[in-house]
Amino acid sequence: MRRYLEIAALAALALLLFITIRALYGPAQLPQQIPTHFTADGHADAYGSPSSLFMLPLVALLLYVLMTVVARFPASFNFPVRVTPLNRTSLESLAINMIAWLKAELMLIFAGIQLLILRAARSGQGNISPMMMPIVLGIVFATTLWHFLAMRRAGK
Repeated sequence: MRRYLEIAALAALALLLFITIRALYGPAQLPQQIPTHFTADGHADAYGSPSSLFMLPLVALLLYVLMTVVARFPASFNFPVRVTPLNRTSLESLAINMIAWLKAELMLIFAGIQLLILRAARSGQGNISPMMMPIVLGIVFATTLWHFLAMRRAGK
């Protein structure tokens, strides 16, 4: 399963880069100013040049690399239960699995945010759905909570 998550994360990162490059260098011109930040209710409150679209892929790439490096050292993780020789393998596996899920989710979320920014820029309305933030937070927190509870069960 972890291998499929890695493939999904890489595919989402590639999609994010493709979306960005196509938006900046493709046939459809972007306006001189695009929304770069949105309030909690989805209205744009900051604008920048189209080149600012490279910020999301850059942050996504840095997160991808950081999470990949962190996953290589599961023995140094801080677990929510006492680690014993009997549960160490199970806990480390759950932690690495959680990182793989979060990595894939974050790359997909970043690609989705980039698409929403481009849609807002092209429509000229400068807003996105106010449900974006609760959905994103719900996905990340649900994944973290599920793995946390699984680690608690594995620690008993």
